[in-house]
Formats: sequence, structure tokens, C-alpha cells
Amino acid sequence: MPERLFVCTPSKLGAFEDCPRRYRYSYVDRPSPPKGPPWAHNSLGASVHTALKNWYALPADRREPEALPGLLKATWVREGYRDVEQERVAYRAALRWLETYVRGLDPLDEPLGVERVVATKTSVLAFNGRADRIDARQGPDGPEAVIVDYKTGRSGLDADDARGSQALALYAYAAQRVFRRPSYRVELHHLPTGTVASHEHTEESLARKVSRAEDTARDIMAAERAVAAGADPDAEFPTNPGALCSWCDFRRSCPAGQEAPAKDQWESVNHLTV
Repeated sequence: MPERLFVCTPSKLGAFEDCPRRYRYSYVDRPSPPKGPPWAHNSLGASVHTALKNWYALPADRREPEALPGLLKATWVREGYRDVEQERVAYRAALRWLETYVRGLDPLDEPLGVERVVATKTSVLAFNGRADRIDARQGPDGPEAVIVDYKTGRSGLDADDARGSQALALYAYAAQRVFRRPSYRVELHHLPTGTVASHEHTEESLARKVSRAEDTARDIMAAERAVAAGADPDAEFPTNPGALCSWCDFRRSCPAGQEAPAKDQWESVNHLTV
């Protein structure tokens, strides 16, 4: 019998690559250990992403910066902030980013997809993922699909970030098959700085990313089989201590995570100013 395909998303693969123990807590243990409180930076990012999604849902003649305050207010996620004042500062910063960003967009452009799920299969994976935006652009050899990912974190991004992103590469690989057109260009749009980091993949570089994802899937399936057969879960899903431990949802449940310095849930948005 052929082995069952590993059903995955970019976040599922990324969780294992970052820390196998975090993967186990998220996807294997039932019940899953309790998570810590919500993070303000996640609330901020979700609010901005949803506002942009709803901006594209408007008729083209209403896609103006003036529509953004209402869209952002309607989608605003309030969890994780230190207090009302910090939340207000974050809201004003997000609105400023959005207004600057949409002024650089053509409101008449209709993307191939916004928050679009793309899916494909390989001999190992049954992959699906939700891309922030997939643009239809004219390439040198005809229509192309370009993967766009919004970022709202503190740090700027460069071409190495776009080149190294497995998630963007998997979106491009899947988009080729869904839309039946080339998809090699991937872009990270960093809204706080208004910068775009891009990379142009090749068939070979996409194949390498897919192969890496398949290797990760094989490691996950092997660990899950071992645990099901009675192996020690801690040995099969070891910790990967590092800076990410302080930001992990499961820090309080993980012995290695508890050794990392705790972060306040609002700490990552402290740098925002009016």
C-alpha cells in the first residue's frame, strides 16, 4: 500500500523546523498544552491583513485611502496590548502604514487571489496554504502569478529573506498548478517601512524547496510513528532552545522554554510611536 500523504501547511512545516517540541504540542498532544496569553504583535498583524483583504473586496471605485479607517476599525483585534493607550498608538501606526501602502497600489488591479488558498500534491505532501495576495502580472513570456506576503514586524526585510522563505516558494509551486501559469517571483511587502524584498525563483530552486519540505514531512511522520509505537515523545520531538523560546505560546509548558527569559505579551509593539 502506498504511504499516506502528509497533509500540511507552511506553518505546520515551520513549527517542526523551528522546534519539534512546539510541533508536538501543537499537532500531536491531545489535549494540547494550554497556550499563553495572546501576543499584541499577532493582533496587530491580523488586523492589518484583514483590512487589506477587505480593501480589495470593495468595488474598484471605492478603493481609496479614505476607506481604510472604517475597514481597520471593523477588523481591529484588541488582544494583547498593555493598555488602551498602547492600543491606540498601535492602531494609528497601522492606519498610517495602510494609507501609505494603498497609495502605491492601482485600485483597478484585480489580483488572481486575496487570502487565496492554493493546494497541490507531491509524492509525499498534500500541501495547502493561504497566500496573502497573488498578483496577475505580465512577464517576459506572458502572464505570470506573483506571490505577495504582507509583513508588519519591527525588522526590515531583504532579498535573502524572500529567497529563503519556504512558505513563499511553496505558494509559488502550488500557484503554478492552480492557475496554470508560471509563478517564480515572490515578494515580502514590509508595511512599516514601505519596502519590498523580492526573489525570482527558478524551477530548480522551487524543486529544492519542495524537496526540503518533503524531507521535513518524512521526519515528522517517522517521529509520529515512533511515538505511536511506544517511543518516548520527548526524545522523538526534542526541544530546540533559542531566542524563539521567549516568544513561544507553549513556553510555560516546556522545561526548556521556562529557562528562557519571559516576554510581556505587548513587548514587541513597545517601539511604535504616534
